[in-house]
Amino acid sequence: MINFKEEIAEKIKKAINIEEDIKNLIEVPPNKEMGDYAFPCFSLAKTLRKSPMIIANDIKENIELSGNIIDRVDVQGGYLNFFINKNILAKEVLSKIDKEKESYGSLNIGNGKNVIVEYSSPNIAKPFHIGHLRTTVIGSALYNINKFLGYNVTGINHLGDYGTQFGKMIEGYKRWGNEYDLNDNPIDKLMDIYIRINNLCKEDENVLEMCRDNFKKLENGDEYCTKIWNKFKDLSLKEFERIYDLLGVKFDSYTGEAFYADKVDDVCKILESKGIVKESEGAKIIDLEDKGLGICMIRKANGSSIYATRDLAAIRYRAKTYDFDKCLYVVAYEQNQYFRQIFEIAKYLDIPEKCVKGLKHVSYGMTRLATGKMSTREGTVVKVDELLHEAIDRVNKVIKEKNPDMENREEEAKKIGIGAVIFNNLCTTLVKDQVFDWDIMLNFNGETGPYIQYIYVRTKSVLEKAGNNVPSFSEIDINNLSDKESLNVIELLYNFQDVLLSVSEKNETCILTRYLLDLAKAYSNFYNENKIITEDENITKARLYLTYATGIVLKTGCRLLGIEMPDKM
Repeated sequence: MINFKEEIAEKIKKAINIEEDIKNLIEVPPNKEMGDYAFPCFSLAKTLRKSPMIIANDIKENIELSGNIIDRVDVQGGYLNFFINKNILAKEVLSKIDKEKESYGSLNIGNGKNVIVEYSSPNIAKPFHIGHLRTTVIGSALYNINKFLGYNVTGINHLGDYGTQFGKMIEGYKRWGNEYDLNDNPIDKLMDIYIRINNLCKEDENVLEMCRDNFKKLENGDEYCTKIWNKFKDLSLKEFERIYDLLGVKFDSYTGEAFYADKVDDVCKILESKGIVKESEGAKIIDLEDKGLGICMIRKANGSSIYATRDLAAIRYRAKTYDFDKCLYVVAYEQNQYFRQIFEIAKYLDIPEKCVKGLKHVSYGMTRLATGKMSTREGTVVKVDELLHEAIDRVNKVIKEKNPDMENREEEAKKIGIGAVIFNNLCTTLVKDQVFDWDIMLNFNGETGPYIQYIYVRTKSVLEKAGNNVPSFSEIDINNLSDKESLNVIELLYNFQDVLLSVSEKNETCILTRYLLDLAKAYSNFYNENKIITEDENITKARLYLTYATGIVLKTGCRLLGIEMPDKM
């Protein structure tokens, strides 16, 4: 497909005989009346020693417009505005969709490059609450999109299955385990044990020391502690899988913190050999104050490892195992400083430079209750399985009232309800905090996932009315798609691939959600302003094909976000 930015950049370079990087300076004007693309000539004023206006006029006079790709070029201020040949644009887009269908928008730019996405990563023996939902759906979307662009992607669920908290869980189980039947609703009961032991630790420092000792025993392979820990892990994974199945989320690896426990000694030896490890009150630390990153502990005074040591061991292991080009950590922004420390220390781990440079923290805002921050220690959580089922139930009730005879109502309600929850978590800039509110989460009017699903269902309905006889591209007369509404849809379809590239480069899912909303609205305008099935067969075929193409891109975009499309609404 023609890359119009590249074509324009080459024509500009030839017009004034320069070798500057022009393509990345080309913009999309805020107003369509100003053109499809604009080049700000201010960037060349210093190099050419001319005013931007003179440069713009020089380019206009000398630019080669053969090939009919560009209809015209205008000068406005210091800008050069380009108007693309809409017939060529329409042919390029619709012929590409005809050829590639559900693969439209995909690329092979990631060929030979490895990407790791670490996401979800809940703590075992604790409920999978709404605070884990964002990392899960963000990570899943980034996994899907990078894979669609040709990268070799590995999704890792870095389970929180190690640390002093499990020393606490083991101590609590020792004391009160016989009071609980873990065959029924085990996670809630394990959480109750955790809350009880945590409260006891606050009251009695000796109990906290027992918990720390339990964790040290676990690290040393104590048979009793290991047996109980494995029990907690097995029960937790069984519960987590139910939620992942509902969300349609998959992982390639479940290597959690415990997997790296036997690898931390090598990491500590490497860091000590670099002369950057110091001792402080018996603990081993790395001083990063000169870089504005504070102090990072890598060993406790009792010899136990901590999160940082295990994360560094994970980086070293992943570099050796996957030889990654990018390693994305989808973790809340509260850990910003922590990841800056870890990535700085990773420079000393004797791993390839590309791996060090590829470490990226994809931070996102916290999800909070209206009453404040959630805490498993205090028991103030909203569990994801309850949230998802509540969303499904609410949608089911709406459908039952409005369309009681609809086939597969429960299955469609599941797609819409879960889609609404996923979209809500992806549709704003990731660093923004979210306040959990049922009315916001399940508001199906306006800029929501269900709105996009509704427009998709409308495209299916239009095609069904036409007997599902989608015309072939060879039957289409592009001239019948020259109205403003049709061209708006076509231009958005053209941008799909660039949108996916932008998501991959910036790790911002809202770029895609915004695009899908814009495409849905553009199709709605096209639908409202144009009768699709008309007495003119040629017009009907063209508009049906545009409807078909829009449906494909809406479905593909939502699939990449992890949202299924319903057949009926």
